[in-house]
Amino acid sequence: MFTTKKNKSQSLLLIALFSQSIFANTNLQEKISNPSNWAIWGGNYAGTRYSKLDQINTNNVKDLKLAWTFSTGVLRGHEGGPLIVNDVIYVHTPFPNIVYAIDQKTRSIIWEYKPNQDADSTVAIMCCDTVNRGLAYAEGKIFLQQADTTLVALDANKIISDRNSDHKITQEDRVIWRVKNGDLKMGATNTQAPVVMNNKVITGISGGEFGVRGFIAAYDINDGHLVWKGYSMGPDEDMLIDPKKTTTWEKGKTTIVGKNSSLNTWQGDQWKIGGGTTWGWYSYDPDLKLMYYGSGNPSTWNPVQRPGDNKWSMSIWARNVDTGKVKWVYQMTPHDEWDYDGINEMVLIDQKINGRKRKTLVHLDRNGFGYVLDRETGELLLAEKFDHAVNWATHIDMQSGRPHVVPKYSTEYNGEDTTTEGICPAALGSKNQQPVSYSPQTGLIYISANHVCMDYEPFEVEYSAGQPYVGATVRMFPAGIDAITGQPDKSTNLGQFTAWNPATGKIIWSIKEPFSVWSGSVATAGGIVFYGTLEGYLKAIDAKTGKELFHFKTPSGIIGNISTWKYKNKQYVGIYSGIGGWAGLAIADANIDKDCDNCALGAAGAYRSLSSYTKLGGVFSVFALPD
Repeated sequence: MFTTKKNKSQSLLLIALFSQSIFANTNLQEKISNPSNWAIWGGNYAGTRYSKLDQINTNNVKDLKLAWTFSTGVLRGHEGGPLIVNDVIYVHTPFPNIVYAIDQKTRSIIWEYKPNQDADSTVAIMCCDTVNRGLAYAEGKIFLQQADTTLVALDANKIISDRNSDHKITQEDRVIWRVKNGDLKMGATNTQAPVVMNNKVITGISGGEFGVRGFIAAYDINDGHLVWKGYSMGPDEDMLIDPKKTTTWEKGKTTIVGKNSSLNTWQGDQWKIGGGTTWGWYSYDPDLKLMYYGSGNPSTWNPVQRPGDNKWSMSIWARNVDTGKVKWVYQMTPHDEWDYDGINEMVLIDQKINGRKRKTLVHLDRNGFGYVLDRETGELLLAEKFDHAVNWATHIDMQSGRPHVVPKYSTEYNGEDTTTEGICPAALGSKNQQPVSYSPQTGLIYISANHVCMDYEPFEVEYSAGQPYVGATVRMFPAGIDAITGQPDKSTNLGQFTAWNPATGKIIWSIKEPFSVWSGSVATAGGIVFYGTLEGYLKAIDAKTGKELFHFKTPSGIIGNISTWKYKNKQYVGIYSGIGGWAGLAIADANIDKDCDNCALGAAGAYRSLSSYTKLGGVFSVFALPD
């Protein structure tokens, strides 16, 4: 073979870049696999939120003590959780999205980064509070997805160089690169945690209530250039769907989607303002090189204005992480009529279904059904309710994969300017974004859940770029129905914490909570599951029985996700407290009329009494066993 010097140089460069990519991915995998770290939102790429640490266990968790606290300086809803990598804790805040690197030994700030964002143009278009769900780490970089859609790569090192060559060190020298991911003028913002997969930073977009067309984008971790971008709806080439190869579930089998699978389900150009945003959590199977995520509600909330199935909003996606091409896609709630965003996390579990070992994906959807699919093929294996108050559909047809909708609770069937009463769940879902955990010890999924129903009145709304595009009035209230039996019980609880078997679709036990459980849980090898409550309690329960073993009242309501890690041979548990999010929006946002039942997109009335139990805060609390 004849090789020129130029070809040889190019070959060496490609080899170097490939080797760098392999090293970076291996290095990140090692950090994620080390239980002393909490290096990714879900504890691992599978999103199980399970820790192998067992120093804190069912026998001694009652002795847990508050070790130390850190005030973030921001008084809004604190969702997500910190990263812990190489003994450094990386804390993030709601808008203005400050990042703190904290030294565990001294409990002092190593460095901090405060983005320069325009509050007037950003906060005004953030739906459901000014939350941020976390950071990503890879190769000595921290990745922050700002509210104003700017994605930033920060140098995680304590000492940084004069990157701007201006002979002084400022926070700007910590910025390795930044890119704009969306357009505020169109109503686009960002709230989700980015995830690094195979040398790419994966991020999405928010703004479904403003008619923003959703997408997933992959940026190179080294220089921030766009590698690929796939939309939730529109032409096949925009979505990176191959009409001859991409499959979905129909007629009891995986079926080729065919040409224009999205366009055929929209009227005219409505898909251009069709929503399907991607503000949830992302999982990854490195062996299959597939990433998994969900797309949100179609715009507007008025179903009468957008005939058709509105594909591929409300769907589970499997994309090749290197190319963005869609291997399979499955729509859970065709032609959504209730705002049941499909963005909740995808948990990747290898388990036996009907006696056969399968590589499965488990998804607990806003619509109240738990789905189990083969994550390699997209085959629908199971779909069952995880709260039996759910009444909008009787069941999921396993042949078509479609829900059997009850006309009484169909907002389209009842029509515009008509209030459909008693729909369960409410728009915030049987479960919102708060991620579940899974314990391989018990084989159970632990669900932080809502137990709320609603009245829903759709009305005609006109689209205007950058303006709210909702088109519905919602009022929420307690379900008053037993979550396990489905029988009316006059209960007033707005939340549940539920153990659910993903192999059978059965509820094993469920704990009633006064308010929605809006925190992400964590399960551990110590036989414990931790979760937080809107009143501000951190709780530890027995993973097998659901018996409460410990509780502690933190300074503010908890909507963040529990984390656990090890430092100097000691296990710690950490949680943000800072009331807000959709359920706590009436407390977090002073501009909301506290006497208005349908304000805060319907949540203000249902959660009005929450203000008697907690107030605004912004604290990271760390717990450990006494020495």
